Amino acid sequence: MKQTIVIVLGLLACAPVASAQKAGGAAGGDQDFVLKASESDLAEVTLSKLAVKQASDAGVKKFAQQMIEDHTKTTKELTALAAKKRYTIAGFLKEEHKKMSEKLAKLSGAELDKAYMDGQVKDHEAAVALFEKQSKDGEDKDLRNWAKETLPHLQEHLKMARQVRDKLQGSR
Repeated sequence: MKQTIVIVLGLLACAPVASAQKAGGAAGGDQDFVLKASESDLAEVTLSKLAVKQASDAGVKKFAQQMIEDHTKTTKELTALAAKKRYTIAGFLKEEHKKMSEKLAKLSGAELDKAYMDGQVKDHEAAVALFEKQSKDGEDKDLRNWAKETLPHLQEHLKMARQVRDKLQGSR
């Protein structure tokens, strides 16, 4: 009898953990999206501020200013949505973007223009893929819809980044 009670109590003790893991697993994809999207916005604003100050090409500076404005807007939207849904947003740059920021801080002129625009193409390719996935596979309806609404802007950013980068390459 004692053994049965111990087994039942053990199973009951594990039940909330299993439920929490299942719920966390379902929301884990959405939480992961929020972290990645918010870190991406933070990186865009941080790197673009450096480019506005240190770039030599007017097209690069214009693009960077647009990134600051657009990604500040999406940061506010995502922060509000995350707070409402109790998701955690990124509070710092991940290592890859931190290194890029340090690299860009040491560059100026044409070197900075090229490094920044190469990074913008790469980062916006990753952002478009992230938002495409979330807009199709996200479990949270509000996050999925926000990703769908934001995706065309990111696709336009990618197009612009490629154009500015290609123009820089053509002028050399």
